[in-house]
Amino acid sequence: MLRSLYSGVSGMRGFQTKLDVIGNNIANVNTAGFKAGRVMFKDILSQTTAGMTAPNGNETGGVNAKQIGLGVTIGAIDTIHTPGSAMTTNVPTDLRIDGDGFFAVKMNAGQGQEEAFLTRDGGFKVDASGNLVNGDGLLVTQPGGDIITIDFTTVVEFSIGQDGTIIKKLNDGTIDDTMRIGIVKVANPGGLEKIGGNLYRMTPNANPDGVLEIIEANDPDLGTGAIISGQIEMSNVDLTSEFTEMIVSQRGFQANSRIITTSDEILQEVVNLKR
Repeated sequence: MLRSLYSGVSGMRGFQTKLDVIGNNIANVNTAGFKAGRVMFKDILSQTTAGMTAPNGNETGGVNAKQIGLGVTIGAIDTIHTPGSAMTTNVPTDLRIDGDGFFAVKMNAGQGQEEAFLTRDGGFKVDASGNLVNGDGLLVTQPGGDIITIDFTTVVEFSIGQDGTIIKKLNDGTIDDTMRIGIVKVANPGGLEKIGGNLYRMTPNANPDGVLEIIEANDPDLGTGAIISGQIEMSNVDLTSEFTEMIVSQRGFQANSRIITTSDEILQEVVNLKR
């Protein structure tokens, strides 16, 4: 069979995957904390029909190898962790990280910090027990992994500083600022595993040995970003780029389908040689 037939098939599969990623990006254009994905291609191992020949001094020249490419495959599907735009809500428990880092949330208070999930979605709220939670009820954590609980029997009002400090005004007129919201610094955010619900799981390719440590925010020495109260980080999807890439993917898919059609016509001619 013709090599071009299978090259066209590999191209169609690749652009179909790219369209899948673009479709997911566009679907999440208004998802808080969402990070867009992109597809990178790489060529498949080429078939060598003739090897190279090295030059022999000034007597004979060198000859390059003759190689035929066998198509394309997916090289990588990356997650682009650029900051999204800020949406102002003026809700005190809506938080945005201005810089590097992720919020850490846990399913229950008994989990250690190494079992926490990561998110850039800071749409938090306080539940009936005074716990600071996300939309799915996961518990927001302090540096070290303890959960955040606000006792409204003694707290009159509270605010959140850029270093994550929860400044609570008590009913006796005193101020309590001993509690902080922690964040996690990740060396390679692209190595995190998406698990749905705007959450990521730590992996050994994100941090060395997959270590997850919840530390303080807005620390120049640690390189963590500031926490901005009253704002939420929106998706970093750029619709202009996505629709442009959609056009490129559609034309690439059509061009590869034409390769298959042309290869089929050539095979038909071969079959018709014997009448």
